[in-house]
Amino acid sequence: MVIDDSETDRYVAKRMLQKYNFADEIVVQESATKALIYLQTLESTPNELPQFIFLDIRMPEMDGFGFLEEFKKLSDTTKSKCTIVMLSTSLDAEDFDRASSNPFVNRFLNKPLDKEKMEILSQDFQPKFP
Repeated sequence: MVIDDSETDRYVAKRMLQKYNFADEIVVQESATKALIYLQTLESTPNELPQFIFLDIRMPEMDGFGFLEEFKKLSDTTKSKCTIVMLSTSLDAEDFDRASSNPFVNRFLNKPLDKEKMEILSQDFQPKFP
């Protein structure tokens, strides 16, 4: 699942995930709130939960860190099934530190996703990689 308010960034992320066969199905959500509702609807069917969540930091209404605060309230099954990768254009060291110290964030990458970042992800998550 890709969560990003930018249509262009959603397109690029989805395209790269498809190009490198990272997932059989890619769900895109334009807001953190919609993504949380989507995850909540799948809590009773954990096999349908996304294995990976690519989460933007800077979004209106609820940013990526707000999403993480709400994500921690979801079921343990949901939290264990979803691997979160934060994506950002931010060069702010505080954002990186905050994301890196969050127990639900497995990786922090600068946008856009590209071949090099996809190779890093495939190495990091080889057991989960389809």
